Amino acid sequence: MKNVYFLSDAHLGSLAIPHGRTQERRLVRFLDSIKEKAEAIYLMGDLFDFWNEYRYVVPKGYTRFLGKLSELTDQGVEVHFFVGNHDLWTYGYLEQECGLIVHQKPITTEILGKVFFLAHGDGLGDPDPLFRFLRRLFRNTFCQHLLNALHPRWGMSLGLNWAKHSRMKRADGKEMPYLGEEKEYLVRFTKAYMKEHQDIDFFIYGHRHIELDLMLPHKTRMLILGDWIWQFTYAVFDGEHLFMEQYIEGESQP
Repeated sequence: MKNVYFLSDAHLGSLAIPHGRTQERRLVRFLDSIKEKAEAIYLMGDLFDFWNEYRYVVPKGYTRFLGKLSELTDQGVEVHFFVGNHDLWTYGYLEQECGLIVHQKPITTEILGKVFFLAHGDGLGDPDPLFRFLRRLFRNTFCQHLLNALHPRWGMSLGLNWAKHSRMKRADGKEMPYLGEEKEYLVRFTKAYMKEHQDIDFFIYGHRHIELDLMLPHKTRMLILGDWIWQFTYAVFDGEHLFMEQYIEGESQP
């Protein structure tokens, strides 16, 4: 039996990440190392720091990454792409050209006999009114049309610089550390959701940029996947066990 992999938050193309090309190559080498072992790969959002498709234009760059994804889907690996709050402006290119299965919302699905709740994690229990407003704004169809009315030169610059500004507001460009079960909004959301959905075995999120593996009631586990900027962490499910792992150059082999 082959494995199923989960990873999140590479933020490829970020103007705030000085090692962007090295980062992309590392991600591609990881995907290449698992291509013979993977039944499916779930990309849990914010793989791009800003992604917006125009009718006849897609963002510059990412050729190594997109090429590797296309190779994987061509050889029969299911690759699922969850839109995050940085790369939600996708309108068919990733499906048609790269063969990805794109998810705009959280899903509950059975994987190798277990039930998974999968989501990027943005907007789930987050009490910040500004973030909630921006999330509605960015997902509004009329606002998306306005963005695409801009020339790509200006639209992409606007998006990338907005994302850079958002990251640089944080200390060293990194997320705050784990706040504990009572303060982490994804943990609070998960506990509330479980009260009405007790059949779920695993909850897996991205978004928060921390590595978390938390045991909850009813033998349920909740994972936050870390990132592919500094941590290079991922989860792998073999049909029986779910592991959190870190990709270290030279240790994973095809």
